[in-house]
Amino acid sequence: MDYNSTREKLIIPEYGRNVQKMIHNALAMEDREKRTEFVKYIVGVMTQMHISNGSYGDYNHMIWDHMHIIAGYKMDVDSPYPMPDKEAIEAKPRTLSYSTKKIKYKPYGSNIEKMIKIAMTYEEGEEKNSLVENIANHLKKAYLNWNRESVDDEVILKHLAVLSDGKLVLNDDFKFVATDDLIVQSNKKKWTDNRSGGRGNKPANKQNNKNKQNTKRRQYR
Repeated sequence: MDYNSTREKLIIPEYGRNVQKMIHNALAMEDREKRTEFVKYIVGVMTQMHISNGSYGDYNHMIWDHMHIIAGYKMDVDSPYPMPDKEAIEAKPRTLSYSTKKIKYKPYGSNIEKMIKIAMTYEEGEEKNSLVENIANHLKKAYLNWNRESVDDEVILKHLAVLSDGKLVLNDDFKFVATDDLIVQSNKKKWTDNRSGGRGNKPANKQNNKNKQNTKRRQYR
């Protein structure tokens, strides 16, 4: 038999079994004044444990709440804070609702479907034609991100027709951006993002630091 399986369950494991025992011993004390003093000592021990674990800040209220939780909300002492609400703490989290909307083509996502619906509201003209062309090339680019092996322009046209219910039509002279060009653009963007590493404009910062150093040298001359 596992030794730990026969022992009392730890309410808040981070404080360990000894703290839990002390709190339960405090519950059994009949003298309320002595019980309060003992609980203050226990809270001090719990606080030191948090500090040793690298936790800092105004967490005194939290420690007292933890003490009450371990005590099963039965500790009658002079506390600097009100006893925590058991129902609020033990309430089960509300189940998140998930979108039931189905995406027709997963490689494109839902945003492109929204864009297509907006384009469908445009009046016929040059602005709408330009938007539809951009959408078509975006579909191809998104498809390539999903499948680098091959992409057929005719497939993209069919997908555009399905997503727009046949209401978005490209001009006869329209030509998709070449597949190789889209791949080069995608690789170039990834290379730029990896190089910057989210550190901002490093060359500019380096030049600014250099200018500051030159200014300091001139001041001391």
